[in-house]
Amino acid sequence: MAIVGPQFCAPYPVDLGIVRKVMTITDGNFAVTDVNGNLLFKVKEPLFSLSDKRILLDASDTPILTLRENRVSLHDRWQVFRGKSTDQNDLVFTLKRSSMIQLMKPKLDVFLAQNKEMKVCDFHVKGSWIDRSCVVYAGKSDAIVAQMHKKHTAQSILIGKSNFSVTVYPNVDYAFIVSLIVILDDINREDSED
Repeated sequence: MAIVGPQFCAPYPVDLGIVRKVMTITDGNFAVTDVNGNLLFKVKEPLFSLSDKRILLDASDTPILTLRENRVSLHDRWQVFRGKSTDQNDLVFTLKRSSMIQLMKPKLDVFLAQNKEMKVCDFHVKGSWIDRSCVVYAGKSDAIVAQMHKKHTAQSILIGKSNFSVTVYPNVDYAFIVSLIVILDDINREDSED
């Protein structure tokens, strides 16, 4: 199921390593690698900007997606666009909390761009961000499309990195799943600041 593009789908499970750098200035906050350590994606966050957007780049710094938070929404609404665009014609999906009040375990609904009415989600995310054990499901079903797992090492704690892995199921767009993880991380950081 290609959401961002067919080049991000594989007929087998894809295991991704995700490193979130706590303090960084130059190379983005996230690095996403394959099982061999090859860089697939990185995320650029503006350091000093009033806009709440992140850009998902491929390994050659080509913008794949722009993730933009809507600050006036009570549901942590995010919109994700193709490339560096924020034009509604380039909308890929919208993500929002299932309800305004959620304690510790966010439940998020994802609506693809063609789902204009947003009555039934196309994907939903459940789990504990603190435990790094989130699951992405197709629609409102129990059909799993991706799972996140925590990876702690003494070195990662000492050098200010948070490591986890994500298994993306066969034929599921892994660029789409990475964008969900980036948004989840941002929502978690905002919740922990409140």
